[in-house]
Amino acid sequence: MTTAALPLFPAAEARSRTGRPRWERPALAGLLIATAALLLWDLGSSGYANSFYSAAVQAGSESWKAFFFGSSDAGNSITVDKPPAALWPMMLSVRLFGLGSWQILAPQALMGVATTGVLYAAVRRPFGPAAALLSGAVFALTPVAALMFRFNNPDALLTLLLTVTVYCVLRALDGARTTWLLWAGVAVGFAFLTKTLQAFVILPPLAVLYALCAPTPVRRRLGQLLVAGLAMVVAGGWWVAVVELWPASSRPYIGGSQNNSFLELTLGYNGLGRLSGNETGSVGGGARTGAAGAYGLAGGPGPRAGGGGGGWGETGIDRLFSGNIGGQISWLLPAALILLVAGLVVTWRARRATDSLEGLARAAFLAWGGSLLITALVFSYMQGIFHEYYTVALAPFVAALIGMGVAVLWEERGSRAAVLTLSGTLALTAVWSYVLLGRATGYLPWLRWAVLAGGLLAAVTLPFVARAGRRVLLATAALGLGAALAGPLAYCLTTVSTGHTGSIVTAGPAVAGGRGGPGGMMRGPGANGELPPGAAGGAWQGGNAPVPGGMSPGQGGQGVPGGQGGQGARTGRGGQGAAAGAAGRGSERFGGGQGGPGGLLNGARVGAEAKAALRADADRYTWAAAAIGSQNAASYQLASGAPVMAIGGFNGSDPSPTLAQFKKYVQDGKIHWFIAQGGGDAAAGAGETQGGNRAGGGPGGATGTAIESWIKATFKATTVGGATFYDLTASTT
Repeated sequence: MTTAALPLFPAAEARSRTGRPRWERPALAGLLIATAALLLWDLGSSGYANSFYSAAVQAGSESWKAFFFGSSDAGNSITVDKPPAALWPMMLSVRLFGLGSWQILAPQALMGVATTGVLYAAVRRPFGPAAALLSGAVFALTPVAALMFRFNNPDALLTLLLTVTVYCVLRALDGARTTWLLWAGVAVGFAFLTKTLQAFVILPPLAVLYALCAPTPVRRRLGQLLVAGLAMVVAGGWWVAVVELWPASSRPYIGGSQNNSFLELTLGYNGLGRLSGNETGSVGGGARTGAAGAYGLAGGPGPRAGGGGGGWGETGIDRLFSGNIGGQISWLLPAALILLVAGLVVTWRARRATDSLEGLARAAFLAWGGSLLITALVFSYMQGIFHEYYTVALAPFVAALIGMGVAVLWEERGSRAAVLTLSGTLALTAVWSYVLLGRATGYLPWLRWAVLAGGLLAAVTLPFVARAGRRVLLATAALGLGAALAGPLAYCLTTVSTGHTGSIVTAGPAVAGGRGGPGGMMRGPGANGELPPGAAGGAWQGGNAPVPGGMSPGQGGQGVPGGQGGQGARTGRGGQGAAAGAAGRGSERFGGGQGGPGGLLNGARVGAEAKAALRADADRYTWAAAAIGSQNAASYQLASGAPVMAIGGFNGSDPSPTLAQFKKYVQDGKIHWFIAQGGGDAAAGAGETQGGNRAGGGPGGATGTAIESWIKATFKATTVGGATFYDLTASTT
């Protein structure tokens, strides 16, 4: 490597770990403070965010048993459909500070700050502080990261743990240190307890890297990997062992499974089924019920297009660049891929990982680049459930490669090949940002032109000023950096200024097109599918037309499988009515109507009368109420503070409880109310699917149908706050 002015790759400093420049600590503090400010800004606007997980957080704050298992309610009827590690920080926060939006979401934001810090530390060791700062800034300004570190899905903790894993492997490579490799195994184990098999996606490239590059004999390398694997199994397996050995009769049902087994959940619905699309119990995969599928939509899950993917979008190498997904993660993805190749070319002559600083740099490119490539390939070709926000797992990998690649090429800018590569990468980034900004109709039209002009100007100028004076060179670099980050910054500011609720959320504005997520459904003018004030009644035209329940058919990306964009109409109160276009009868299942039930993807709006009914004598019952589907149950539980049983779990498709079990609970006086779907018999009938399984896509969904039929035949319905309640303590037979 050459030595140039303004080195961003200071070999002596990085190698000795001493002599930090005066500006480094203030700059790092500024980065972390700015990241915290971005993630904490108006955090309460999202309310309970994903009420499915918020209800479990509330339950765990009241019951240690619910805390351990990740139960949806304090009565411990069923767990969420993930292991509980991501819930534990939020549960502890609520136990300490009480239930509220900030108490639930602040731990997620702090995880974002921690991820930025870990990424900084990982990049700084071989590349210096400037490269580390650039990586941290790129990560913080990734739109999907700004979204998910302000949301309560498991992806925030997963992303932090994946970043920690790569950092620990790189530390282990520097001297073949067993302790750091053990910590990497522990991080992967806890990542498994966060989002099961997704934690293992980056293991192959990291294990191969260590096996080939660690500066120690082959036998010791393999032994270290085996010990690290054992640490991973212990860290991730202790909870699984306890759950599997615990008598099923005295623990909650494992949500998302069809046989009350966490191992089945891990290998099926939450594991290999995500790759193959055969997700028994899923809303769109596995056992589909009739032409309308599990959703009760006019078209059911859409046909498999292109490379497959079913209702979750067409698969293919361009999936991460298409439609709404592109604006979540791909702003700098092309640049990261180019810089990965360039970095490997520059460092390839290096000896084994820690024999030289260049060797450490090469190992870093292989670690971050391998993690990026394998995760991107899995996301591009997985045929099961895929949501845009999954791509947050790519954010630290992209950010690291940007910081490292720019550092290497900047130091090598005396080489014509290096400066032309850097210039071409900047030009491509500007053009791609122009394309992405153009997908959101009417969104800051001046910005896309400014980004294009500024980026191309800096790209054309850079080769001519590569050896110019300090001021000219820094001005050109600043212009190029500003153009590259302006688009993601705008998306981030749009994201943090908007509340996000429900099960499927996206960063930035609504955009046209989409291949990667659920086909054709997109949020409308309001936040995340919510109708704007005064939107009740009337008709909406065009791609953003709201449909019943607050979801909107439109340009693509967010929503449910098989939806088609186009004209829509909305009538009636609270999002219940008819819709022409994407959604047909039964689409009220996906959003909450005013004073009525929620649905699969969002919760219900609970009025004061319903809250009062649930709270009345709630201490006398194990569950104040029961409702089909976790989003419905969660809304009433969060509103009342009383446990509400989620029949069938998230999708309503789990066979829990059985009809016999439910009858026994009622006979023993453990449940007060049953809250019907659809706001009454008429609306409930509209929600039926052709397959007869209106609550969910798996075979167990028939259980919920049987329970509801028995209730309607046995108990009298009454309207409470716009919803239909059945008093299970007053039988009519």
